[in-house]
Amino acid sequence: MHRIILSLLLICSVLGSHSQTVTGSWYGKADVNTGTSTNNYLIEIVLRQKGDEVEGIFGYYFKDSYQSFFIRGTFDKQSREVHVKNLPVLHNQANTRNGIECPMNFLGVLMVAQAGSTLNGYFYSDDKYKYTCPELRVVMKIDPAATDPDIALANASTGKKFWKPQEQDYIVSNPDANANATVQTAGPANSGVVTPYIPNKNAEKKLVEKFEKRTNIFSKDLEIEGDSVRISFYDNGDIDGDSISVFLNKSPVLVREGITERALNIYLAMDSSKEVNEISMLAENLGKYPPNTALMIVTDGINRYEVYLSSSLTQNATVRLKRKKSEVKKNQ
Repeated sequence: MHRIILSLLLICSVLGSHSQTVTGSWYGKADVNTGTSTNNYLIEIVLRQKGDEVEGIFGYYFKDSYQSFFIRGTFDKQSREVHVKNLPVLHNQANTRNGIECPMNFLGVLMVAQAGSTLNGYFYSDDKYKYTCPELRVVMKIDPAATDPDIALANASTGKKFWKPQEQDYIVSNPDANANATVQTAGPANSGVVTPYIPNKNAEKKLVEKFEKRTNIFSKDLEIEGDSVRISFYDNGDIDGDSISVFLNKSPVLVREGITERALNIYLAMDSSKEVNEISMLAENLGKYPPNTALMIVTDGINRYEVYLSSSLTQNATVRLKRKKSEVKKNQ
């Protein structure tokens, strides 16, 4: 049935424009395709098209949980269909992010019109799970501020909808270059429990020495408008066992964490006394395919930036976060 609907959507899209690209930041919602559930998902998909392939970030907010993943898929220019396989999506009856995940695939059809482009379709499971994991009907619009292929992934504005730490995310507060940052891990969702992380001093000293022996390579300067940022790390290549440590102003805040297609999130409170905060990635290993690479997404609730990082056993990758200066009124 949904194939027929998608075909009709395709006919409308052909009448609208000859554009063939799905590059951009798409946002909207997904509804359970049954008459027995009112649960829905807030969806964002940020895509970059390269020929007949696409890659980017898939993120969704469901009840009390936000999760995001690095994705790869295909785009058929003739049918204008986007296909992405094996997306883990929380079951529509799950209560928290610890609930059962359904292995879903995404099929969407690009429609281009003067009123605004859309990417509509379905999340669907394989036949093995079709009765336990119902289809999700998806309706998404493009962010008009992010349609340029060179800035689509850099300026997605939908991140502000999902500004909430969750279990297994990391909250970093009180950054200070002269003292160790306080690192905390969030407890179970909505529990209000925050457990301080107390590092082993000897191990931390050795880690800092290893960091200082390597050359810092500055990748990019980012202008931050808010008082805090969410920093997400993904393995954007083959998932090959890469692990990293993360430093804030040359002090470790995350130690020996593996990176995969699922986001590794850090929530950082900006130090108002500093004009610049430095975030560095140290390679703990090189994985199966050197060097150690990651996609870092920085969101301040207003802006969103992407940085591709590469580190080795001799170099650290560093990004500088600069506080945006307040405009001074001309009459003052």
